[in-house]
Amino acid sequence: MAKELRFVMLLDCYGDLLTQHQRNIMELYYCEDLSLAEIGQPMGITRQAVRSLIKRTEELLENYEEKLGFADKLIKMRNCFDNIMLIAENIDNSDLKKALEKQVSDGLNLL
Repeated sequence: MAKELRFVMLLDCYGDLLTQHQRNIMELYYCEDLSLAEIGQPMGITRQAVRSLIKRTEELLENYEEKLGFADKLIKMRNCFDNIMLIAENIDNSDLKKALEKQVSDGLNLL
């Protein structure tokens, strides 16, 4: 998985555990794709300060994932749901197929 996508997923899983400042900067960098200068200038901090905060927060997010493993479990669950949908395509009973697709859809919405 690409580094950027990984940190977006980690932010989704653990963003509420970060300070508001950490989360804002990480979202600007990874979700809004702003440069270090574009993030730092309106906040009155240097590019280096932004870079340092991003690196420390990346380590923190990786530490959460290492200990809790939620992001990895979400990826595996999504893969399972995808596989179930592929299997459902081959079911001839339309009522059973619709019921299965609904359960998968409901499960994905919970993620």
